[in-house]
Amino acid sequence: MTAAQRLAAGSITVGLVVLALKGTAWLVTGSAALFSDAAETLVNVAAAVIALAALHLAARPADANHPYGHDKAEFFAAVIEGALIVVAAGVILEHAWAVYRRPPPLAAPLLGLGLNAVATMLNGAWAGLLLRRGRRLRSAALRADGQHLLSDVVTSGGVLVGVALVFATGIRLLDPVLAALTAVYILVAGLRVIAASVGGLMDTAPSEEVLSRIRRVVSETAEGAIEAHDLRTRSAGRLTFLEFHLVVPGEMTVARAHDICDRIEAALKVEMAELRITIHVEPEGKAKHHGVLVL
Repeated sequence: MTAAQRLAAGSITVGLVVLALKGTAWLVTGSAALFSDAAETLVNVAAAVIALAALHLAARPADANHPYGHDKAEFFAAVIEGALIVVAAGVILEHAWAVYRRPPPLAAPLLGLGLNAVATMLNGAWAGLLLRRGRRLRSAALRADGQHLLSDVVTSGGVLVGVALVFATGIRLLDPVLAALTAVYILVAGLRVIAASVGGLMDTAPSEEVLSRIRRVVSETAEGAIEAHDLRTRSAGRLTFLEFHLVVPGEMTVARAHDICDRIEAALKVEMAELRITIHVEPEGKAKHHGVLVL
């Protein structure tokens, strides 16, 4: 089992503990806002299961049917997670409306708030770990899971304050209103997760900062070549695929051109982890004079 898979498995365990705490908090209080918090945690558990399955698939090596590997499975997992968040928002809104029309009595404020606070702190610690390791491992699934948990921590904090106000003031209509606001917040978070993941599936170009780093390395290490042009990149999970055309003098030998390519590839892989590079060598007559000029 890879490090990313172990973290995804850990998310399932943490999610179940948090769900038990938040579910109990809702049951003992009857609060619609605490129901919304528990519902989002249920999505977290489902998302963790999906992330683990996606990471298991993404870890499979390339084969005849998938010559570029299976890493994009992580993007599909993140899209599904975003969709689950949107569904949870709809369920919470429906429950909030029912409670608004007929507010139930609320009870056991200290126990309910205490259980929810413990669950929120546990979620916060785990979200921080997922985000740090997700960036290090370049895992879209782990980052999506961490971002979702972080949004859960924010909403849980707001819910705790809001429910405390409900008990303090006795205004029970604040409870379903707070639940509805929570639903809107996580709806926006879910749509953002979907948008980011769809961008990965559609091979969205990396940031200009990443492209500038690539151009700089190529320019500094391609001594003997003339220029590089038609630079393109795409990402698939932890992998980044880079391809470009390298223009060399027409009289240069194949062996010499190959040495230049090896030097460029070695420097790029030091600069960027998990990089897969394809370089197409062309004679100087193919120069376009608008690519990366070699220093």
